[in-house]
Amino acid sequence: MTERDGRFDDRPVRRIRRSPSAGYDPDRWPADIPAVRQLLQEGLDLPAGVTMLVGENGAGKSTIVEAVAAAYGLPPEGGSNQGRHVTRPTESPLAEWLLLERAPWAPRWGFFLRAETMHGYYSYAESVRGPADPLLHEMSHGESFNALLADKLNHPQFVAGLVCLDEPEAALSFQSTLTWLANLDVMTQRGTQVLCATHSPILAALPGAHLLELGEWGIRETTWEELEIVRHWRSFLDAPERYFRHLL
Repeated sequence: MTERDGRFDDRPVRRIRRSPSAGYDPDRWPADIPAVRQLLQEGLDLPAGVTMLVGENGAGKSTIVEAVAAAYGLPPEGGSNQGRHVTRPTESPLAEWLLLERAPWAPRWGFFLRAETMHGYYSYAESVRGPADPLLHEMSHGESFNALLADKLNHPQFVAGLVCLDEPEAALSFQSTLTWLANLDVMTQRGTQVLCATHSPILAALPGAHLLELGEWGIRETTWEELEIVRHWRSFLDAPERYFRHLL
């Protein structure tokens, strides 16, 4: 057993690496995405707490989060490791190429929130709901995400495990995003490990988060101030007319 911060290292996922039996064409999608290529070649240590994957569309953020969730045993369309609903499979084969290194005593519970397929998850959740479970379809987009946060991700019953988030900010207002920041902090204090793909500079500002920026270079560690999305948002909010001159 290894120790972390004075206690046993109980991270649900210690490291992500290529499976020895993985067979793939390095010149075809998704292996040709620089970030995916680096992950397959070098592997990736996943620290305790929150890891944010940040980058442009097509950089591989969602592909990696989705693959890690599936390799962990979570439904690729979203939900916990106790659910298995499927509508139309669209996931990449990356999960089949990955091996997750876990501690044998680590928590096994997990949840995958995938913004683009949550409608299907809501329908599944309603089909198996208990009397006290919320009717997610009857809520606004943001309200339903906040309900999942309170009832699933940060519920005291689920005190630890792996939570994979694919662009949760798609449904969130500014105030709701701040609520998520506070809850993510509580979740990590309880021992939950989080892997999040995001375009949100607010979520990426979470104190203590491990920031990885994905792009044509592959994957690189960075700081919040050095993130491209932070620089772009600051520049736009400071003088939007500079952008309009080129766009309109």
